[in-house]
Amino acid sequence: MQARSALFDLYGDHLRTRGGRAPVAALVKLLAPLGVAPPAVRTAVSRMVRQGWLEPLRLASGPGYSITPRAVRRLDEAAARIYRTGRITWDGRFDLLVLATPTARRDRQRLAANLSFLGYGTLDEHTWVATRASEDVDVLLEEAGVRYERFTAAHAAGTPGAMGVVRRAWDLGEIGHAYERFVAEQRAQLAGVTVRSGDEEAYAARFRLVHAWRTFLFQDPQLPPALLPERWPGTAAASFFDRHAARLRPAADRYVEQCLDAGNRVPRQKGR
Repeated sequence: MQARSALFDLYGDHLRTRGGRAPVAALVKLLAPLGVAPPAVRTAVSRMVRQGWLEPLRLASGPGYSITPRAVRRLDEAAARIYRTGRITWDGRFDLLVLATPTARRDRQRLAANLSFLGYGTLDEHTWVATRASEDVDVLLEEAGVRYERFTAAHAAGTPGAMGVVRRAWDLGEIGHAYERFVAEQRAQLAGVTVRSGDEEAYAARFRLVHAWRTFLFQDPQLPPALLPERWPGTAAASFFDRHAARLRPAADRYVEQCLDAGNRVPRQKGR
């Protein structure tokens, strides 16, 4: 598990609702059960500060880090998609982007990952499409210095035109198989985590569950039901995720609170 991705998961799933801030000591303690070493945590934190996701602050217990307004928007959007708190609808319109693709391979990869996160798929090297217009895509492309044009195309749900766009932009067969693999792998890993397991073990298991589920934010555009195949594997996978995420939440919350309390303690001065 990469330290930077783990920090995004930690802030998004646990710290966002607890003020979005934490001491460095707590960050290190909370990522230790995931196998993330302290130097990797500190390096990732510094990188996220440079990228505008975190900002340093002084807490009573020492140095800490808080999420920025930019991170708040990204984490809230991710949480809404992870836990599907909003209803997915479609008005029959596709949002089309025609880009002047960056020449550097690394820039192209970063741009592709960000567009995929926002729900866009590729029709060809320069054209991206989504079933709902993202409010963040203009800012993303302008910050990346990418020239682009934006259009709207209308298709009725279930028509050959609409389904043709979907088949070109996304490999739903592969995404469906990825959901099936997710359930099989996580079922095997979660089988040993019971009510008798310790809070740290339950926290780590739930963290890995959410981390694995979060990867679908970059794979699955969460299409409206009218554009999905029958017996879509993502539906069963979502039910599986919800059930186990809820089951492990109380123990995970207890462990997080324990680590935050330990990280917030002010060290006693000598002689007192």
